[in-house]
Amino acid sequence: MNNSVLYLLTVLIWGSTWIAINYQLGDVAHEASIAYRFGLAAAVLFIYCWLKKLPLTMNKQQHLSLILFGMALFGFNYFLLYQAQENINSALACIGFSTLLLFNIINARIWYKTPITSQVVLGGSLGLIGIVILFWPEVKSLSLTDATLYGLILCLIGTLSASMGNMISIRNQKAKMPVVQSNAWGMLYGTIFMIFMVIVQGKTFTFEWTTPYISSLLFLSIFGSVIAFGCYLSLMTKIGPHKTSYANILFPAVAVAISTVVEGFAWNNYTIFGFLAIMVGNFVVLAKPRAAKKAIEQENSLAKSKLTNEKVIAS
Repeated sequence: MNNSVLYLLTVLIWGSTWIAINYQLGDVAHEASIAYRFGLAAAVLFIYCWLKKLPLTMNKQQHLSLILFGMALFGFNYFLLYQAQENINSALACIGFSTLLLFNIINARIWYKTPITSQVVLGGSLGLIGIVILFWPEVKSLSLTDATLYGLILCLIGTLSASMGNMISIRNQKAKMPVVQSNAWGMLYGTIFMIFMVIVQGKTFTFEWTTPYISSLLFLSIFGSVIAFGCYLSLMTKIGPHKTSYANILFPAVAVAISTVVEGFAWNNYTIFGFLAIMVGNFVVLAKPRAAKKAIEQENSLAKSKLTNEKVIAS
């Protein structure tokens, strides 16, 4: 698949996983649900490799790298994000995780000396501003308690863990380690880590034998993990961590669009201008420099026109 298809699949799938995650929240421990998700995903990938006769043999050094990769991206990351959402609402968690773009820009510079272009910084900033605008009604009602601060810190540490996993994935691919087999081993090690977390915390491995829980688990495992992570991590090497990471800012926009159809979400000015900033930021990050500059000028013109109209109405 070309880069555009990989990017589109990543955004659409991960933008729709919020529905499935809603059905995962219940009596089953979060850590257990995460273990089920990536355990099933790993099994699917190993079976795929066996059917396609893809070599699964790795040396000790590669396995060590894959252990770190799996723990960072498929274990510790999700563990902290779930813990964070017990203290903060989904809007703030979404904004916190959107900083993955910034973490990846900084880490790519540290790890691989990747230059930080003004175009990426500008586009990313527009996207982050768009996320804040999109969820501003929920954000402004937040109470800055110790629990909120604690949850936000957990969210940012989890996002940093995801970024570290991204960097390890790039290093693995640069070392000619295949994406599919690497993901299979990484998800297996992430599953083992989550099983360990369940045991250490004294929690139990319960399961909900209901259609919503099982169907959402299958969706998250097959589409949200096997397919989406395969597309995303392939893009990391093809177009770089900066541009790929912008997909994380588009996810909430897709989620809101789906909510409009499924749940009758009502749009307002925050929704419209948040969407506009996110989409322009996406175009700026991915487009050629001249086209990006033109997009920014158009957005500024639209914003000024909106402000002028509001002043006329007020007067």
